[in-house]
Amino acid sequence: MSTEVETPDAGPAGGDPRGPGTPRVDAAQYGLSAVLLVVGAYTVYDAIQLEVGFADPVGPRVFPFVIGAGLAVTSVLLAVATARGSRPEPEAGEDVDVTTPADWPTVLKLVGVILLTVATVSWLGWALAGAVLFAGSAWALGSRTVIRDVLVGLVLAVASWYGFVVGLGIPLTPGVLDGIL
Repeated sequence: MSTEVETPDAGPAGGDPRGPGTPRVDAAQYGLSAVLLVVGAYTVYDAIQLEVGFADPVGPRVFPFVIGAGLAVTSVLLAVATARGSRPEPEAGEDVDVTTPADWPTVLKLVGVILLTVATVSWLGWALAGAVLFAGSAWALGSRTVIRDVLVGLVLAVASWYGFVVGLGIPLTPGVLDGIL
């Protein structure tokens, strides 16, 4: 949700160096628009590269084309809205303090857990690596019930493994549990 916001006349003491009344350029929104355009264009390009048989009239290209085109259109609309002065509405949640800085130790713990999962998923398999991912993420976010977190993570990871392998027919590596799952 965005709203039109006028830049207040702050004067020379702490205002905009371009002068009073000059609207601020929201570089973050233009950056997001550029990223959306690149991802949308790559998605369309990748869809063009798909090898498709002649029997299926819809084929596997339709969804990537729709998603890529949707991202590109959203990118253009965001850039136009930003150029017209639209700004995102600040967070108004009662439980969010926007003046508090990021909790970098927690972010670094989460990055470490994700990297550990990526490094071990081919060896451990999804069922065990997924349990480590869940339990490690819960630990990084403040949980102190390690055994419960590991058990819940194991149940969720094994259930998702069976959902992909049996339900969808998408093979995930069983890793060290090959022959058990």
